[in-house]
Amino acid sequence: MSIGLKRGTVILLEHQEDWEKAGKECVKLLSSILGESVVGVQHVGSTSIPGIHAKPIIDIAVGARCLDEVLEYREELGKYGIIFHGEDIPRQLLFVMGNGDIRTHHIHFVTWNGEAWWNYILFRDYLCTHPEKAKAYDKLKMSLAMEYPNDRKAYTNSKNSFIKTIITEAKKMHFENRYS
Repeated sequence: MSIGLKRGTVILLEHQEDWEKAGKECVKLLSSILGESVVGVQHVGSTSIPGIHAKPIIDIAVGARCLDEVLEYREELGKYGIIFHGEDIPRQLLFVMGNGDIRTHHIHFVTWNGEAWWNYILFRDYLCTHPEKAKAYDKLKMSLAMEYPNDRKAYTNSKNSFIKTIITEAKKMHFENRYS
C-alpha cells in the first residue's frame, strides 16, 4: 500500500485506489474502538478525492459528542498505533498513525455537527462533485509542493485561502439545496 510520508515533507502522488481502501479500514477500526462515543467517522482530505494528487497520508474526521470523552480512549487507541498528538487546531484533537518519523494517518477529532466537521465533509464532497474546482486545487497543490518540498507548514498555510473559498462555496450550495 502506498501510504506514508516523512514528517514535515511534501511529496504528492497521483491518486491511488489503495487510499480508499486504507480510509475504509481506518474508519472501520475507529468505529469498532470508539463505538457509541462518536457519531461519525469519515475519510476526508485529498486522498478521498479521486483524480487529484495528494500527500500519501490518510485523513480521517471523527465527529464526537464530547472531545473530552475521546481522551478516555487514548490508551486503547494507542494499542492500535493511534497516538495522541495534541490539539493541533483549537477545539480539534489530532491522533496520528505511522512509524517513527513516517506518518500514514492523521485522525482529526472534532465536535460532531460543528463547523470543523462540516468543513471537512463539505470540502471533500464539493471537490468530488465539481471536477473543475478539483483540478484547480490540484494545480495549486502541485505548484506549492514544488515551492515547499521540505516545509509542510508553509505548503499547508499557502492553501488556506483556496480552501476557505471552496468551503464558502460548498456551504452556500449545501444550504441553498437543503432549503430550496
